[in-house]
Amino acid sequence: MSNVVPSGEILGARIEGIDLSRPLTDEDFDLILKTLGAYGVVCFPKQDLDAPGLKNFASRFGELEINVANSYQEPGHPEVMILSNIVENGKPLGIADAGQDWHTDMSYSKTIAFANVLYGIKIPRRNGQPLGCTEFANMHAAYEDLPQEIKERLDGMTATHDFNKFWEMMRREKGSSRPPLTPEQRAKKPPVSHPVFLTHPITGKKVLYANPGYTVKINELPQAESDEILAFLFKHQLDPKYQYKHLWNENDVLMWENIGTLHNAVADYRPDEHRYIKRCQVMADWIFQSPMAKAVGADRMV
Repeated sequence: MSNVVPSGEILGARIEGIDLSRPLTDEDFDLILKTLGAYGVVCFPKQDLDAPGLKNFASRFGELEINVANSYQEPGHPEVMILSNIVENGKPLGIADAGQDWHTDMSYSKTIAFANVLYGIKIPRRNGQPLGCTEFANMHAAYEDLPQEIKERLDGMTATHDFNKFWEMMRREKGSSRPPLTPEQRAKKPPVSHPVFLTHPITGKKVLYANPGYTVKINELPQAESDEILAFLFKHQLDPKYQYKHLWNENDVLMWENIGTLHNAVADYRPDEHRYIKRCQVMADWIFQSPMAKAVGADRMV
């Protein structure tokens, strides 16, 4: 019997009683979707998954993306990416600096992300406390609290999202060893536009769909005004009252929906404090056409 345990905070819930290594029942699939809509971030504790199992679970929710960087992938399963700071024989086992600032995955793609699915295999600890938490921000609440004049002003407007913005920020501000994107990589991920406000496909409510990681301009505004409003939106959406922090345990599967949340990977661990996580990225190729989305009037992105 599956059981939903809310965190009691602005986001987050735990679902107990589902073994993700087995095919999901329709009832559990529906429960997970509804829990994602209600709480944004869902933890499945004490799971035992191999890479195919993780991929099979994640793919139930949509097509899986293969990262444009095309590196640190599970052998034979390119949809499974390795996030790790472990180096063996001089070779990194995974990408060490993934997601280390506030953003929404895949907002830079024509088909945006629906969900992330991460499986924690090795979690760093210091004095018994887990490190490398993942922080989230609630974009349902951020939209609700916007001044009415901002809601009216931006209603129907679109914003440009650019993959290279976050990549270059990581290189510039985080001291990353990432090389610049090649022209071929840039060509695979050209800037795209999405509505500033999206109707969420599960809740049917509006969310603020802009983020400091990838959003570069509100298209219908002059550059100076766009810069000013985006600065306001970025500050507003990161107000601590909208934030929730997940503290990892080994064998957690953490799933969150990217349409109504932002996230940030906190890098508070040293190179000798090892972290090893496997990740799948679920695209929103299906969710906006789902019966659930049609029922709440969110069956198109624009």
